[in-house]
Amino acid sequence: MKFTLILMISSLAVLSKCTKEKSTVPPCIQQKIEAIKAQPKWNPPAEVIEYVYNGKTVYGFSNDCCDQYYEVFDADCKMICAPSGGITGKGDGQCADFLEKATKVRVIYKDSR
Repeated sequence: MKFTLILMISSLAVLSKCTKEKSTVPPCIQQKIEAIKAQPKWNPPAEVIEYVYNGKTVYGFSNDCCDQYYEVFDADCKMICAPSGGITGKGDGQCADFLEKATKVRVIYKDSR
């Protein structure tokens, strides 16, 4: 009986942790992901990565083709910069230190269709 109770409590703890992690994605970021999912699969596949940059959580969005910016948004979906991409491959110049200073936290979404 004790074993069953412990097993049930452990399972609930694991499930609630998974739910909490998913819910930590800001709604506007999740909306952007849903918009990507509604499109045909990109080549290369779409990817959204959570980073910490200058003490803030930010989200990097890949793009669907060549010479486009890798856009980084804050939790309010305000684009803060593009650290790479564009014709030069060096982004928009607004966060030239992103690749050195940003810490990757996790992959939020990767299109596996």
